[in-house]
Amino acid sequence: MISKKKRFHTYFQRFFFFFFSFITIVTAIFMNILYGQEQALEGKIYPDVYVNSMDFGQKTPNELMTTLETKAGGLARIQFRVIFDGVPIATFSGARLGIRYDSKGTADRMYLIGRSSNYPTRLYQNIAALFRLQKYAFTIYPEYNKSVVEEFVSMVSEKYNKPARNALFTFEQGKVQSFRQEEKGIRIETESFSSEFETKVKATRSNQPIVEIRLNKKILEPEVTLGKANSFGIEELIAEGKSDFSHSMLERVHNIIVASSKFNGVLIPKDQIFSFNEAVGDISVLTGYKPAYIIKNGRTVLGDGGGVCQVSTTLFRAALQAGLPIIERHAHAYRVSYYESDAKPGFDATVFAPSADLRMKNDTAASILIQTEVDTDRNLLYFRLYGKKDGRDITISDPSLFDVSAPPPALNQDDPTLKRGVVKQVDFPAWGGKASFDYTVQKEDGTVTKQTFFSAYKAWQAVFLVGTAD
Repeated sequence: MISKKKRFHTYFQRFFFFFFSFITIVTAIFMNILYGQEQALEGKIYPDVYVNSMDFGQKTPNELMTTLETKAGGLARIQFRVIFDGVPIATFSGARLGIRYDSKGTADRMYLIGRSSNYPTRLYQNIAALFRLQKYAFTIYPEYNKSVVEEFVSMVSEKYNKPARNALFTFEQGKVQSFRQEEKGIRIETESFSSEFETKVKATRSNQPIVEIRLNKKILEPEVTLGKANSFGIEELIAEGKSDFSHSMLERVHNIIVASSKFNGVLIPKDQIFSFNEAVGDISVLTGYKPAYIIKNGRTVLGDGGGVCQVSTTLFRAALQAGLPIIERHAHAYRVSYYESDAKPGFDATVFAPSADLRMKNDTAASILIQTEVDTDRNLLYFRLYGKKDGRDITISDPSLFDVSAPPPALNQDDPTLKRGVVKQVDFPAWGGKASFDYTVQKEDGTVTKQTFFSAYKAWQAVFLVGTAD
C-alpha cells in the first residue's frame, strides 16, 4: 500500500514537471515572438518612437533623416528680424544662420531603442514595444551657427554702447561752476538678447515667415550731475601736484596734454575710490594719442600714449599732498629722468591698463574737484585738487635710496634694416636702486594711517642698433 506522503510527493513531481514544461514552452514561444519582432524591425525604428510629436515607429532612419531635413529646409526660409527702439536694424535668414536639425544624430539615437548593448534594457524595450507598454517621445531643437549672432552682438555693442558722462566743473571765484552738462549712457543688454535669440530659434516652426527679436538697452545714469552741484561741499584748494616734463619729445608733450585733459573738471565723490585707468579711458591712436617712448616687455620702445605716466605721477603727488589713502600704485621698471628732475626717487606712478592702475580714495568730508594745467612754456604739469580741508596733518618722509647699482654695459645689436655704419640708440642707461618713503596722515579725531611706498628700480642698459645692410 502506497503511503499518502509518497503519493503527495509523486503528484508534486508531476505538477512541477508539467509546470516547468509549460513555462519552458511559453518562454520559447515568447522569445521566438520577440526574435520575430526583431527580424521584422531589422533596419527600422521600434514602434511608439516620436520625435517632435511625429511618429517614426517602424520607419527607417533614412526616412527620419529625410523628414527632419525637409523641415530644416522650411526653417531656412524664415526671417529673424531684430528690433531696436521700435525699428528693425537687422534681418537674418535661417539659411544665413545655418539653421538645421541634427538629423543624423537623431536618427542614430532613435534606432538604438530596442537595440541597447545592455541586455536587460534591450529585453525590456523589446517587451514594451511588443505590448505597446511605453511611448518614447523626444523633443529636438534646431541648431544654428552662433558665431553669426556673436559677431552681430559685438558690432551693435560697439555701435550703441555709450558710457554715462559725468558733468564737469571748474572752481572759479570761490565756487564750483559747470562747463559740461552730464549725459546719460547706454548699454546694450547682450546676454538677454543672445538668450532670447536662442529661445526664438528653438521655438520656430516652418510656417512662421518672420520671427521678431527685440534688442533691449539699459540707460546708464551719471553719478555726477549739475543738479547735485550744491551738495559737493567744495570750498578751497586742498592740494597741488607738480611734475617737470622738460626735454620731452613733441609727441610725448602732445600725449601729456591729451591725457591730462581727461581729468580736468572731473569730480571724485566723497567715500569713492577713484581709478586713473577708468578716468583716462582708451589710450591709442584712435583716441588722439601719438607714438612716444614707453616701457614694455623690459625695453623702452615707441608705443601709443608715451607720456601718460607723467600724468599719473603728477596725480599721485597731488593725492599725497591731499592726504588721501592710496589704494594702488606701481613704480616704474627703472628710474625715469623726467620724474627725478624736480623730486627724489620714489615719487613716480606708472600705469598700464588693465594690469597696473593708480587708485585712491576720497575719505574727506566733501567731493574733490580735479583741475589740470599744462604749462608748455615752462614744461610743467599741475594737478590741483579742490575740496574742503578737514585739519588732517600729512607727513611725508625724505625717501631713502639704497642698493644702488650701475647700468650694465651697453648692448650692440645688429640691425639688417639699417645701412652699414649707421648706429641708432634705442634705449638709455639708468642706475638701479631701491627707494622707500613713509606717508603718515593724522586726522583731527586722532586717527592715524601710515603707508610705506617701496620702489625697486632695475639697472637699465643702453641699447644700440648697428646697421648691417649694404
